[in-house]
Amino acid sequence: MANDKNTRTFSSQVVDGMERAPSRAMLHAVGFKNEDFKKPQIGIASTWSMVTPCNMHINKLADNAAQGVNDANGKAVIFNTITISDGISMGTEGMKYSLVSREVIADSIETVTGCQGFDGVVAIGGCDKNMPGCMIAISRLNRPAIFVYGGTILPGCHKEKKLDVVSVFEAVGARANNQIDDAELAAIEEKAIPGAGSCGGMYTANTMASAIEAMGMSLPGSSAQAAVSDEKRKDCERAGAAVLELLKNDIKPSDIMTKAAFENAITIIIALGGSTNAVLHMIAMANAANVDIKLDDFTRIGAKVPMVADLKPSGRYQMAELIEIGGIQPLMKILLDRGLLHGDCLTVTGKTLAENLADVKPYPIDQDMILPLDHPIKKDSHLVILYGNLAAQGSVAKITGKEGLHFTGTAKVFDAEEQALQGILNGDIVKGDVIVIRYEGPKGGPGMREMLSPTSAIMGKGLGKEVALITDGRFSGGTHGFVVGHITPEAHVGGTLAIVENGDKITIDAETRNLTLHVDDAEIAARLAKWQQPAPKYTRGVLAKYAKLVSSASEGAVTDN
Repeated sequence: MANDKNTRTFSSQVVDGMERAPSRAMLHAVGFKNEDFKKPQIGIASTWSMVTPCNMHINKLADNAAQGVNDANGKAVIFNTITISDGISMGTEGMKYSLVSREVIADSIETVTGCQGFDGVVAIGGCDKNMPGCMIAISRLNRPAIFVYGGTILPGCHKEKKLDVVSVFEAVGARANNQIDDAELAAIEEKAIPGAGSCGGMYTANTMASAIEAMGMSLPGSSAQAAVSDEKRKDCERAGAAVLELLKNDIKPSDIMTKAAFENAITIIIALGGSTNAVLHMIAMANAANVDIKLDDFTRIGAKVPMVADLKPSGRYQMAELIEIGGIQPLMKILLDRGLLHGDCLTVTGKTLAENLADVKPYPIDQDMILPLDHPIKKDSHLVILYGNLAAQGSVAKITGKEGLHFTGTAKVFDAEEQALQGILNGDIVKGDVIVIRYEGPKGGPGMREMLSPTSAIMGKGLGKEVALITDGRFSGGTHGFVVGHITPEAHVGGTLAIVENGDKITIDAETRNLTLHVDDAEIAARLAKWQQPAPKYTRGVLAKYAKLVSSASEGAVTDN
């Protein structure tokens, strides 16, 4: 492959010829040898950072991926992009930067790869936003590429009970309700996060990793490996070598990320009981790939795909335990055999999905983590797309059935997440309330914050089945309960959510897929006529730029329209 111009489409423009001597001089300084200039250059996009345990090990994984590239006669070049931590910033003003970071990550990977002339990309992501951010960049660039998941964390443990970050959020609610004392809260806090890796349940990181593998953009098994493990090291090395095979065979992301591949990803998200954030991210990734995926595709696919995984947050098990019984590959084989996956989709192995799954062994007979398709947790999707006078352009609910399928209650309205959280912790929220949190959408927040702090406080207070929460913000993958997010149009642009008043009746109906404000049309119109759009919360900087560019949540909250 060395010195094959067909595999060096971009790097040859940077380093070939007498006139490119200055470029080569710069690269000599970072370790290039003369023979390296004749090799395809593969950018290793690392999301390493000590900001969060999700990504603290990815520098080593990037080295492993680079080794795989170099051993396969390519030349690896490692570069970094940012990451932020939802778990750390949750419930603060800083969380407004979280969804923004997805766009920054995508822009930065595109920028470095485009500038430096890399012929292919290995992108390694380990947390919620850097994973779709990597995929958006890969789609835009459309150069041979593979995504590698940084891997899941191992569970924490306290009093023989397995813990994760959501355990701590819910413990805060329990402490506010005097169910535990300060010492117990401190013990849970100290033991919940034992080391490197992404949050341990079927939260957003594990959801997106599973979806990307089902789409065919990761090597088989990449989504179900512990962060610190020999399997993950080998996964990175194999990915480095595999990109060169993609180069040789001229297989690009656009060949893999088809409509059918996105449908496969949505199918696995539903079967696993994945995060509501996946709706936002899949639409955004599809936009970058020029594939037509809309909210209603989740309803269409969800009508025939059952939720079968008994995984946290609503279930019992963590991703580390799913790894022990085989990860998601046996589930994909089950879905394929039932005709629920497109087996003819090309993957980064150069083989079809069906070919990759041909020799996959089934789950152990005695496991109770993945239920049979005919005896599921829920016969159809837990991701319910709701419309109605409160959500003319759609909203996303996460309803497993354990909370019930219908809720009618009385509005308690808050114009910011912090106000709502204090109301919950102070005991202002009672049985039958529908908590309304508005002006938290992509434009209004700006940034569409996740509402894990208030939803966890509700659970910690023991009100999970007694109250509902609706918002134009979004939810953590760790959220569970009767919750509806992504309400569009958002309040900031004059959606009906903006004129809801305390005491209004609201109905959430998962069966009819309606989100209804029980106020007549004339009164809604009168309230909207009096409503005035709030001034922007930010007028300079990245949040101001984001608010000007970002699309509706129903369109993926993208800035590249």
